[in-house]
Amino acid sequence: MALPQAKQTATDARLAALTLPEGGWSAPARRDALSRVQAMGLPGARDEYWKFTRPETLNAVEAPEAEAFEAHEAPIFGERERLQIVFVDGVFDAEASDDFSLEGVEIARLADVADIHWAQDLYGTLEAKGQNPVQRPYAALNTAFATDGLLIHVTGKPSKPIHITYTHKETRSDAILHHVVKVDAGCEATILENGPAAARFNHVIEADIAEGGALHHVRAQGRDHARRAVTHVFARLAQESTFKSFTLTMNGVLTRNEAVIEFTGDDAVAHVAGACMGDGDFHHDDTVFITHDAVNCESRQVFKKVLRNGATGVFQGKILVQPDAQKTDGYQISQSLLLDGDSQFLAKPELEIYADDVACSHGSTSGAIDEDSLFYLRARGVPRGIAEDMMTIAFIAEAVQEIEDESLREELVDRVEAWLARRRA
Repeated sequence: MALPQAKQTATDARLAALTLPEGGWSAPARRDALSRVQAMGLPGARDEYWKFTRPETLNAVEAPEAEAFEAHEAPIFGERERLQIVFVDGVFDAEASDDFSLEGVEIARLADVADIHWAQDLYGTLEAKGQNPVQRPYAALNTAFATDGLLIHVTGKPSKPIHITYTHKETRSDAILHHVVKVDAGCEATILENGPAAARFNHVIEADIAEGGALHHVRAQGRDHARRAVTHVFARLAQESTFKSFTLTMNGVLTRNEAVIEFTGDDAVAHVAGACMGDGDFHHDDTVFITHDAVNCESRQVFKKVLRNGATGVFQGKILVQPDAQKTDGYQISQSLLLDGDSQFLAKPELEIYADDVACSHGSTSGAIDEDSLFYLRARGVPRGIAEDMMTIAFIAEAVQEIEDESLREELVDRVEAWLARRRA
């Protein structure tokens, strides 16, 4: 079936401006991804899963201009022991990065590996499977054109997290990075990510977690307000494996975070959570699709959005329970705190269940700060601004609690408190 003319024109123009990396073990996957992009086209406003988020600036041939933000505070996660890897506008920075050597994990760069590699069986595989039943054109575009990324093979239990830092310097930088993570049976690792990455950022993580393995992912997206980002996490869980991912977003004119999770083994656990703080021309979209195709698995989706001055929050979350996925425990909650009458929250929660022995629930609410609670705090001498900040922190607490590491939870809450204090000032 031919694409609509407007979609065809936008897709052709975007692809013509990119260069497909040639040769190497990833070439077949890249060619396959390119053919899929050409067939499905880049998204438009009429696409069902893009009706709340306008993709025009993501489709544009050149990245819209975005000034880099100069932070006057210590980098997040910077005070802990970790293996740090730095990308500046999508380009690996060897001088700022640590040596890749760390017990229990093998790390290589996508751009460096030319010969046969373990990632050959995974690169683009989970992304391609994640295109059904919902098309995700930017993920396929990423698989085809990613210029770099990390290939992380977890073979044990590393003593410290892998910390990927993204720095934005050029006002029209356009970065496409693709990470592949393989967690062996019984192994466990933590991946931290932070930073704005580029004026426009297309980012994919494919994570394959073997039997009894665990992957913890904590991300703080950068404070450059004019930036635009579309990210995808594809995760496949084997028997008794665990995947937990949390994203904190503060600022950003357009952010779309997608998560596609598939249970293929019994007794596995996946938690996907996020919190965002938006002010003004801020648009934040969380889109999640979780497929239960195994017995006695648990999934949680917990998303909180704090919006004011006309900011927009979007949540689209689906739990699909296949016929044989008995004893599924699926939980989904999305909530927004609107700090004025100009902001809006758009939600589309979904359940699709074909098994009869399940416990699944979903809910979505939107509202203002509770005036009774605010009065209680003010009656005890707490100034209104500080009282509102305290209630905002309490509102996002359920999402932040999904982070397993207490010290990481505390660090992210500290950043939220600092953001609120700046806005109050």
